[in-house]
Amino acid sequence: MLVKMLVKIHRNFANNILSQLSFFRQKAIRFSSMLQARASEEQKVNVNGVNINYVRAGTGEHPVLLLPGALGSIWTDFKPQVEGLDRGKFTIIAWDPPGYGKSRPPDRTFPDDFFQRDANWAYNLMKALGYTKFSLIGWSDGGITSLMLASMFPNNIRKMVAVAANAYVTPEEVKIYKNYQNIDTWSEKMRAPMIEVYGEEYFRRTWSNWVDAVLKICEKQHGDLCKESLAKIKCPSLIIQGTKDAMVLPEHPIYLKDHIVGAKLKIFEKGAHNLHLRYSEEFNDVVTKFLIE
Repeated sequence: MLVKMLVKIHRNFANNILSQLSFFRQKAIRFSSMLQARASEEQKVNVNGVNINYVRAGTGEHPVLLLPGALGSIWTDFKPQVEGLDRGKFTIIAWDPPGYGKSRPPDRTFPDDFFQRDANWAYNLMKALGYTKFSLIGWSDGGITSLMLASMFPNNIRKMVAVAANAYVTPEEVKIYKNYQNIDTWSEKMRAPMIEVYGEEYFRRTWSNWVDAVLKICEKQHGDLCKESLAKIKCPSLIIQGTKDAMVLPEHPIYLKDHIVGAKLKIFEKGAHNLHLRYSEEFNDVVTKFLIE
């Protein structure tokens, strides 16, 4: 009887040990998967002879490319999205366009077709990384590049989110650009992150060149940046705009919604030009719902 009892105790003890080991093994697997989902890589890849800096984060089946604004970079323009979007649902890719951020050299140039050029670079970057079908989140200039990308490669874009973007420039906006062409008119809070990335001389020169380029396009094309491209956009599209945006007038999101087939519009009542940074949690929620619906 005693022997049978000892055997039973031993067997129960062994089973408990195996159960505990199985529990910890599953926990370790889940923890490893979580770390993998949270991990991100930042490196460069050669695209058309240019070394482009990019970050890739997450392991989701839905690739999403983040496109920054003028003189923007991954970390100045999209830090809350790289870190905050669901890395289990999405594979997040953010880039520094050539001449911006860490994608230097070369220095940034602004030919008349620089939005189209950036769209081609972005498409070829994603192709080099192995993505043939992906979604876009573009802000400001990156929003315009997204419009171009979606129109130029309609079969490759799953969904598009254009934030604080415009298809044309008004005379009033031309005045705004001229007023801010000299970075000395910027607040210290606005200048500081750009100077940290570029140094004052490169920042001053490149921003002034950007303003000159946009003014030149406006003069040659009567303010038209990409109006004719909108009808070629076939993917589900979400236009996001803040009511307090001092750089993009309220008429622009309405125009985009009316000229992109099936486009949706989301207004952030307190949002300024950088609404995706100021209200990042709400922004990420809105974008996530749109991308997965």
